[in-house]
Amino acid sequence: MASLWTDEAKFQKWLEIEVAACEAWAQLGEIPKEALQKIKKKAKFSAEKILELEKIVKHDVIAFVTSVADEVGEEGRYLHMGLTSSDVVDTGFAAQLTEAAHLLIKDLKELLVVLQKKAFEYRDVPQIGRSHGIHAEPITFGLKFTVWYEEMSRNLARLVDATENIAYGKISGAVGTFANIDPRVEAYVCKKMGLKPDSISTQIVQRDRHAHFFTALALVASSIEKIATEIRHLQRTEVLEAEEFFSPGQKGSSAMPHKRNPILSENLCGLARLVRSNSLAAMENVALWHERDISHSSVERVIGPDSTILLDFMLHRLSGLLSKLIVYPENMRNNLNKLKGLIYSQQLLLELIKKGLTREQAYEVVQRNAMRTWRSGKEFREELWSDGEVQKYFSKKEIDQLFTLSYHLKHVDTIYKRVFGK
Repeated sequence: MASLWTDEAKFQKWLEIEVAACEAWAQLGEIPKEALQKIKKKAKFSAEKILELEKIVKHDVIAFVTSVADEVGEEGRYLHMGLTSSDVVDTGFAAQLTEAAHLLIKDLKELLVVLQKKAFEYRDVPQIGRSHGIHAEPITFGLKFTVWYEEMSRNLARLVDATENIAYGKISGAVGTFANIDPRVEAYVCKKMGLKPDSISTQIVQRDRHAHFFTALALVASSIEKIATEIRHLQRTEVLEAEEFFSPGQKGSSAMPHKRNPILSENLCGLARLVRSNSLAAMENVALWHERDISHSSVERVIGPDSTILLDFMLHRLSGLLSKLIVYPENMRNNLNKLKGLIYSQQLLLELIKKGLTREQAYEVVQRNAMRTWRSGKEFREELWSDGEVQKYFSKKEIDQLFTLSYHLKHVDTIYKRVFGK
């Protein structure tokens, strides 16, 4: 990914655009074919020379065109004919972003493979579900991966859509009117660069396209943070239901030799903040003066490479983290029982309603006994069985039958079929 954003890679894109424009002009009879052949043969650049020249002229595209023209010789006068700087810069940037996006799409597909594998590996491993960080009702660990799989599938669709939306170039001149360039040149250049010509542009491609793209990256990063945050919570000492792989020789703390910390997940959470902040910068680039100003340019020189390189790194790191994740099913079972059966309270509530109580009456009965369990630490079913009002409606056997995991997990297969198909 990083190789897409070197000066050499950028200048190579610019060179391809300039040569393609000359080819189109030659087809239209505006450049002699002999001159085109010399341009194609001699056109090359030295990144070092361009950067040195830029220090003098204070303009990157002028430095580039001047440098290449010097290499070509007399026929170099045909370079950049009818073009403005943004024709080259925006079209090149679109090509770079599109290539970067294809790598990210590949990364996302690889992550989806990992998530699906883990979803099926842990489909039947029971775990407590939590809301507000408090034990709620049973789920399976596989369902967590299934949720993540479905969310990343949406992210993939969004990224594909954003990639199609960013894959637009423009060769329309100083204010987008084609005053000094033929629209057929634009069509030719864009096709050669693997892009589509923007239907209308000013001096630039409009930046809502870029905001869409960087927002799609931010959403992927946010989903990565969501998964990483969950791993961090599950690795807490008091929970310890899952843990990042701790390699031989690894050390967790300079002071405390016992430490095993979720450093990869914490790293991912921090990097997600950067990718999200870059999407905000992309949105602020949408509003420019008139047909363009240059305030967006400095921003994009940072967020283009930063966001794509960061997200590429994050996706690889998350795939590796999840592939090596250490899971503790026994701790999951222990935590399921930590609240002494309170997690089955809704089953009792619904059964009391079926017996004829109003919802408020049933809720009061269940909550009264639940609060006693919180205070006493006794089993919930013991508190229920000692409640005379509960005994009016249930036998001891009937109460015991309400405390079953299978009740909560009976539709897991249905959920899996919805997500993964038959």
